[in-house]
Amino acid sequence: MNPIHVIGGGLAGSEAAWQIAEAGVPMVLHEMRPAVRTDAHQTDALAELVCSNSFRSDDAAHNAVGLLHEEMRRCGSLVLRAADAAKLPAGGALAVDRDAFAGRVTAALSVHPRVTLARGEVAGLPPADWSSVIVATGPLTSPALAEAIRALTGEDSLAFFDAIAPIVYRESIDMTRAWFQSRYDKAGPGGDGADYINCPLDRDGYDAFIQALLDGDKTEFKEWETSTPYFEGCLPIEVMAARGADTLRYGPMKPVGLTDPATGRRPWAVVQLRQDNALGTLYNLVGFQTKLKHGEQTRIFRTIPALANAEFARLGGLHRNTFINAPKLLDGALRLTCQPRLRFAGQITGVEGYVESAAIGLLAGRFAAAERHGSVLSPPPPTTALGALLGHITGGADATTFQPMNVNFGLFPPLDGKVRGRDRKLAMTRRALADLDAWLAPNAVAAE
Repeated sequence: MNPIHVIGGGLAGSEAAWQIAEAGVPMVLHEMRPAVRTDAHQTDALAELVCSNSFRSDDAAHNAVGLLHEEMRRCGSLVLRAADAAKLPAGGALAVDRDAFAGRVTAALSVHPRVTLARGEVAGLPPADWSSVIVATGPLTSPALAEAIRALTGEDSLAFFDAIAPIVYRESIDMTRAWFQSRYDKAGPGGDGADYINCPLDRDGYDAFIQALLDGDKTEFKEWETSTPYFEGCLPIEVMAARGADTLRYGPMKPVGLTDPATGRRPWAVVQLRQDNALGTLYNLVGFQTKLKHGEQTRIFRTIPALANAEFARLGGLHRNTFINAPKLLDGALRLTCQPRLRFAGQITGVEGYVESAAIGLLAGRFAAAERHGSVLSPPPPTTALGALLGHITGGADATTFQPMNVNFGLFPPLDGKVRGRDRKLAMTRRALADLDAWLAPNAVAAE
């Protein structure tokens, strides 16, 4: 049996590779690192997390991304298996030790008998004799391949900027001015309801912090980058600050559900830090992605009282993400309509988020494996998180205004009858999981 080729060893490519191999099909996973470096990656590991270490909410009953977690677990996802094994305390979220997570994914694929790991860049379109290819090169697609895709499709690449949040050493945080607590004391996977370090600011301190963000020296864009939009779900904090003095207080610095033990009251604003490694020595600033220059980051973030002596293991940064106009270019099985041997998966398709990227990789791998077996895999029902996300990027979205999208209940078909609030979400998740189980039974591809 001829192998399927997957280009890109990120979350989507790793998940696609796993699904293909587990379906009994040989495959080659191409990863250009370490031969070719990127501006965001720091290791050679597969599925390296370059931004947050959080897979967001793990609430499968009331949250769309938590539902997607559960659906992927039921589909045998390697990414979710590794995340569950490497999870850290994070309230209701699924956060992971990023090194342990990537290590587990890399180890699983490295020893799989049907996986061949090829290190090196695929520069340009894949060779013509590669009859089935999944392009999962992510937001940092190499220039040669990006240009080849643009030339093939006749489309200008769509792009946006994504920002990376800083990481501080736990021992450098002043815990006399901070405390452990999750919002509303909510416990999540591996957590106990006190999973975040909270750094409070009073009103004067908050106002001074906002002004410092506005006045701080920022990274300048190159001329060709100036028209590239941000993704609204991952805005740099200084961009949010420029939208109004209280924007951050209603965003990543919101104090709701928190009580400062030093005062017995809710603070005016709060910076939350989330554990970033299993040792508990590193914490990242939640929602603090930034394009401030490194010296400015150190100066401004140390104006937060609990971080006055903070030492940074990594400062924030900014990188350019690339994605295609998927609703116009892809069919319902993620194939490029003008060259069906090519499938696309992950963030390059216009989904946003770790889990969403891996989910599209999961589907691309299953579609490709079924095709290699000589069968046709039906898409998951639109009532499922997998099906809703797939439907959005392959036709549900308006191609003329297409922008990256996280999974959300707005992508799902409405329920019959009048069900509202948490009851509505619970009904949608129950429907989704029942429909997913029905889809999985006849569509299971047995390994040879």
